[in-house]
Amino acid sequence: MYALKNKVQLIGNLGNNPEIRTTEAGKKMARFSIATNESYRSSKGEKVVETQWHNLIAWGKLADIAEQYLSKGSEVAIEGKLINRNYTDKNGTKHYLTQVQVNEVLMLGDKKQKSNNQLYNVALN
Repeated sequence: MYALKNKVQLIGNLGNNPEIRTTEAGKKMARFSIATNESYRSSKGEKVVETQWHNLIAWGKLADIAEQYLSKGSEVAIEGKLINRNYTDKNGTKHYLTQVQVNEVLMLGDKKQKSNNQLYNVALN
């Protein structure tokens, strides 16, 4: 159970193409968001679908993979950990941000593509 202290697993669809940047130190980073959907029946028996958006960040080889293979609408399964950050903008307002730092990506697709699913697991050293 020790390894499960900060672990996130999500399956969803990308809202946009990944935003790719390279740091001054030369490390590649990809930022993207995915939407997850949950459905349930209301007290009146109507189907209700709730969508949650999750901000993700991938580094190094996973950023290369995101840049090459992921695009808006892609269905992915990811595994990672929660990262909380804060920053102060130009106006002095403090902002808080929660992201998922990705360490595995499984590209999903329609039934024709399922045989071509790829799992990318990159050690975060």
